[in-house]
Order: sequence, then structure tokens, then C-alpha cells
Amino acid sequence: MVEDKTYLCRCEDLTKKDLHKILEKHKNITLEEIKRLTRATMGPCQGRTCKKLIAREIARFKGEEMSEVGLPTYRAPINPIKLGKVDRGKENEE
Repeated sequence: MVEDKTYLCRCEDLTKKDLHKILEKHKNITLEEIKRLTRATMGPCQGRTCKKLIAREIARFKGEEMSEVGLPTYRAPINPIKLGKVDRGKENEE
């Protein structure tokens, strides 16, 4: 087992060691499932910093190409609203 405490997802505190534990326990787990288990890629950066780092580490662990890993789904807000409405706490402005 790898003892590396390098952070792959700083927003959700996922280390390389944590990821390897998950990969050893669940041999066929996907990045989407890891996202659901750990919240990795769901923090303030929304995966911009960590998504490819995690995918690359999964590919290394499984001996695959990064293109075989697949990236998790991104879901935009259903009904976007203006930040000014949130700030003032009013729904029906403009």
C-alpha cells in the first residue's frame, strides 16, 4: 500500500493514500463512484484542480490509459439566478 499523503483533492482532503485504499478495496470502481464516496471534485474548485490528478492516479493504479478512466459528470444548476437576488434574499427582482 502506498503511504503517500500527497493531496489529490485539496478541497475535500483526498490523499493519494486514501485513493489507493479505495482502489484496493473496490477493484472496478469508477471516478464517478469515487466522487460520490469522497466528494472529490465537488469542492469549491469543482474539479478544476483535482479531476485530472485523480484520473491519472487511477489510470496508474489500474495500468490503464487516462482516456479509459473517464471523467465524472458535471451538473450545472437547474435554474440559474443572479447573485444579487441571493445577496438581497429576494426572489422576484428583475
